[in-house]
Amino acid sequence: MQSLWYPIEEGKPDSATIIGKTAEAPTVCGPQIRVPTWTRGVTWLSSLMFGGLPTLVLAQSPCPGIHVKILDIRNSTGGVACALFESPEGFPTEYLRAATNIMVIKIRDKQARCDFEDIPPGTYALAVVHDENMNGKLDTNLLGIPKEGYGFSNDAKALFGAPSFPAASFPYDGQNLELTISLSY
Repeated sequence: MQSLWYPIEEGKPDSATIIGKTAEAPTVCGPQIRVPTWTRGVTWLSSLMFGGLPTLVLAQSPCPGIHVKILDIRNSTGGVACALFESPEGFPTEYLRAATNIMVIKIRDKQARCDFEDIPPGTYALAVVHDENMNGKLDTNLLGIPKEGYGFSNDAKALFGAPSFPAASFPYDGQNLELTISLSY
């Protein structure tokens, strides 16, 4: 999966960790196991046999983490920014400055998935923005109403402003956690 990166503006704190994945980066979880040479042929044959499986099955990560499927994306323009917060500070509007982890994913066929791995147990909240024009922020009209898609963990609603961290927070125990976030426009 190709990623897009937002530049961190000069003079801004770079406390946020920006995570991206590329097709060339292998995923390794736990200890590595050496495989005998003869099994390479078996592996190759298996990949040919199972190559027709749906990509959704293959896209799921075997590594423990917080895995977020983004729903209701209105088009494939731009990217989706997923921001993981571990405290109320800056939630959700200051994601470039205050988020623990940020992942920006290119949208393919109105679908996106963010996989946060190596996340310690704790309480977190997620904010997701469909950044259609790729300017690194949620665009709003003159009244402050968002013009781009947005969503939060726990399906927390934004009524007269963004939801609070407690409304969007969830416990994470360090194992696999599958979440879905629906975007609102």
